[in-house]
Amino acid sequence: MKRIALFLLTNLAVMLVLGLAVNLLGLNGFLSANGLNLGQLLGFSLIMGFGGAFISLLISKPMAKRSVGAVVINDSQDPTHMWIVQTVARFADKAGIKMPEVAIYEGEPNAFATGAFKNSALVAVSTGLLQSMQRQEVEAVIGHEVAHVANGDMVTMTLIQGVMNTFVVFISRVVGYFVDKVVLRNQNDGPGIGYYVTTVVMDILLGVLAAIVVAWFSRQREFRADAGAAQLMGRKEPMMGALARLGGLDPGEMPKTVQTMGISGRPSSIMALFSSHPPMEQRIAALQALK
Repeated sequence: MKRIALFLLTNLAVMLVLGLAVNLLGLNGFLSANGLNLGQLLGFSLIMGFGGAFISLLISKPMAKRSVGAVVINDSQDPTHMWIVQTVARFADKAGIKMPEVAIYEGEPNAFATGAFKNSALVAVSTGLLQSMQRQEVEAVIGHEVAHVANGDMVTMTLIQGVMNTFVVFISRVVGYFVDKVVLRNQNDGPGIGYYVTTVVMDILLGVLAAIVVAWFSRQREFRADAGAAQLMGRKEPMMGALARLGGLDPGEMPKTVQTMGISGRPSSIMALFSSHPPMEQRIAALQALK
C-alpha cells in the first residue's frame, strides 16, 4: 500500500501545483464564456502530458546517480570494476549501441539502466548483486540491462507515460467542466468550485488507471529484456539462473526514479497491477519457452 499511497499523494501534489500555475499564469484559455474549447484543451493536455514525461527522461541519468549514490567506474582500475565495464562493453558492441556509463552502488541485489538516449545511457549494478551471484549470472543481469538500452525502453516508456498523462489531463477537465456547468448548473463565465474539485478527483482516479496501463507495458518490456539477455549471452540458462536466485533474495526498495528500470521487483496481490516487473516464475517460464 505504500507505493499506491505515494503515487496518489505525488499525483495529487503535481496536479494541484500545475493547476495553480495554470490559473495564475492565465494559461487555461480552453475555458471561456462560450464553453470548452476542445482543440485548445487537447493542445494544453499534450504539452502538460508529454512535457513532464520528457523532462523526467532528460534528467533520468543524473537523478538516478544521485538517488542511489552510484559511482561511475568506467576508468576504474579495480579488477572487479574492470570486469563489469568489459562485460558491458562486449554486450553494447554486440547490441549495436555506444558504450554506456557504468556505475556501481551500495545496496541490495539489483541493477538498472536509464538515460534519455540509447547511445548515452547508464548501466548500474549494486554491490549486493555482485556479492550474491555467480559471475555468469551477473553477466546475464548486465545483458538484461543492456537489452533495455538497445530496445529503447526508456524512450518507449516515456512516450507511453506521455500518452497516459495527456489522457488524464484531457478527460479530467472535460468531466470537470460537465459537472460544473451541467450537473451543478454554474452560470458564471469562469469555472466554479465543481470544476476544480472534480478535476482533482478525476486526476487521481484516472491517474491510478493510467499507472496500471503503464505498469502492464513495463512488464511486457521485462520479458523482452530477459530474452535479449539470453540472445546476447548465446544461451538462456544464465538468465534463468539469475532470475531464480533473485526470486529468493530481497531486491530492496528501488528509488522511484529508477524503479521501472531495475532487474527485480516483488509484485503481490492487488499490488501486482501496479508492479513494473512480472513474477519471477513467469519470467523463467517465458525463457524456458524460447527456442
